Amino acid sequence: MHTTVTPFTLRPWREGTGYGRRAGWRGTSAEFGEVTVEAPLRQTVPETVVSELRGGLLPEASYETRGVHADLVRLPTLNRATLRLGGALVVMERNRFGVTARQRGLRLRYGGDDYRLWARDRRSWTLVRRADAEDPGVRVTVRGRGRLGGRRLEVAVTGRALVADLSLALVFAGVDRAALTRGGAVRAALSRVTLFWAETRA
Repeated sequence: MHTTVTPFTLRPWREGTGYGRRAGWRGTSAEFGEVTVEAPLRQTVPETVVSELRGGLLPEASYETRGVHADLVRLPTLNRATLRLGGALVVMERNRFGVTARQRGLRLRYGGDDYRLWARDRRSWTLVRRADAEDPGVRVTVRGRGRLGGRRLEVAVTGRALVADLSLALVFAGVDRAALTRGGAVRAALSRVTLFWAETRA
C-alpha cells in the first residue's frame, strides 16, 4: 500500500558493553512505528559483518559483507555485499568509475521495482524508486545533522511510499557509504591501484 510519510528522525542508541554492546539508530515514524537499525550485529561468523533494520510495520532488512576485510571494518561496506529485504535478495550494482554522485550510486532491484541510491556526502543519502506506467515513484532523503551527542538522521519522503522504500533507504544507516562520495571513490581508486602495483611487484 502506498502511504504519505510524515518526516521523522533517527537518533543514535547504544546499550551494553564489551562483547554484549549493541548500537545503531532508532526513531519512530507516525505511519510505520518504531524503527531500529542495529549496526553492526554481534559477530557470530568470522569474516562477516552485518547490519539489520527491523521494527514497526517495515519489512526486516539485512545488509551483509563477507571476506577477509570484514574483520577489519566497523560497518558493512559496499564490497562483496548482500542485501536482503523480507528474506528476498535485492540485486545491487555499482559503477565504481562514475564521475557524478548519481553515476557512482547503487542500482537496486527488488520486487520488480528499480531504485537508485546515491550519497550527497558522508552523512546524507537519497533513495529513488523510479516511476513506471502505474506509479509516479518516490524519493526518500536522509540527511545527517548535528555533532557528537546531537547527531541525528532526518528522514523525508517525497511521494507516496511503499514499506519496501523505507526499509531499503534506512538500512543504509548501518552501512559504510564512503565509496559513494567523491572523496571516498578517489581513495578507493588509489587503493586499487596500489594493490595492483603491489601484486605486480610480488
